Amino acid sequence: MGPNIDYKALFAAAPSPYLVLGPDLTIVGANDAYLRATGRSRQDLVGQYLFGAFPDNPADTNADGVRNLGASLHRVLQSRQPDTMAVQKYDIPVPSRPGVFEERWWSPINTPVLGPDGQVAWIIHRVVDVTEFVRSRPPGQSVGPLGRREVMEAELYARARELQRLNEELRQAHARERQIAVALQEAMLHSPDLERHRNVAVRYLPAVGSLNVCGDWYDVVDLPDDSFGVAVGDVVGHGLEAAAVMGMLRSALSAAVRALHEPAKSLEVLGLYARSVEGAVATTAVKAVIDTRHQRIAYSSAGHLPPVLVHPDGTCDLLDQATDPPLGARPEHVPRPQATLSYTPGDILVLYTDGLIERRDEDIDVGLQRLTDALAGHVHLSPDRLADALLGRLGVAGGALDDIALIVVRL
Repeated sequence: MGPNIDYKALFAAAPSPYLVLGPDLTIVGANDAYLRATGRSRQDLVGQYLFGAFPDNPADTNADGVRNLGASLHRVLQSRQPDTMAVQKYDIPVPSRPGVFEERWWSPINTPVLGPDGQVAWIIHRVVDVTEFVRSRPPGQSVGPLGRREVMEAELYARARELQRLNEELRQAHARERQIAVALQEAMLHSPDLERHRNVAVRYLPAVGSLNVCGDWYDVVDLPDDSFGVAVGDVVGHGLEAAAVMGMLRSALSAAVRALHEPAKSLEVLGLYARSVEGAVATTAVKAVIDTRHQRIAYSSAGHLPPVLVHPDGTCDLLDQATDPPLGARPEHVPRPQATLSYTPGDILVLYTDGLIERRDEDIDVGLQRLTDALAGHVHLSPDRLADALLGRLGVAGGALDDIALIVVRL
């Protein structure tokens, strides 16, 4: 075994200034280099809101340090990825002179530290004080012949400022693209019949890093004789191509169940159609038809994870008795299986896609158990509150590596 390392002492002695922030941007730690760079004590900073301890200089009408740093930190919280900022002018208060600020320039990097649930537990804010360099190169003034290293430093600084401007333009363009993508996804997932079902909650979360256009879907369809159908599906892949395939398959299944009223026959039609759609093969889907008059659920699955029926006492039944391969997996047409079970008013039916429960290097049964445990603990919530509680309890409220579609039905 190696030597026992005192990481607390290493952090305190690190030569670069480091600040540790909580997800709410409260300062939870600062190393000695940071305290020296800012002229503060640990007691001055720990427990303080970052921008309360370091506000913008009120005398500088062009101050944008709080805005720029705040944007970077929120990008880290959302993406769970490090964010490197261009050189920033961020004046700091002079501790011995209340109301007086000292001009300072910094080169910051913000790095997330993830907790066991995969969410950001802390942010490491590392800075390099480049004030002396910036002051030594006043704009518009001749500074005499520069050495090769000095020329490179000046060019790097100028390029960093230009990169910041271009990155901001790129982020604005990305935000516009994302708004368009969100509108497209909402249009593709629109279920007119859903508005008549206050007992049904739906959720869709895109994969982290995507433009909100992916291949998972949900659907709610009213049928004759006090019945209605619910379905979720998962097209292989992400992006616009997967979304286009999703839109075609979702529409086809919605039309099929309206005509046939049976889950298995509807999936048979969808499987035949999927063979003619490029990118549709290996799609998984599950369809359930709920007969409220006779309190029965008929269902069929094309390679999809089993829906869960939750009872008021917290016990759960997996609907796994009518599972067949994904769409297009068989070379010849074979009738799909269908199963039926009864339910009791007050039960909850949950359909979902794999992004809700699957984790890397983890058996799927572990994810299923985590799901049923979460359901058992929140069975008395309304569908909307239960849907949000599930996403939070399973650690995917902010998105996951795969997109997520979820339907919660109070029977």
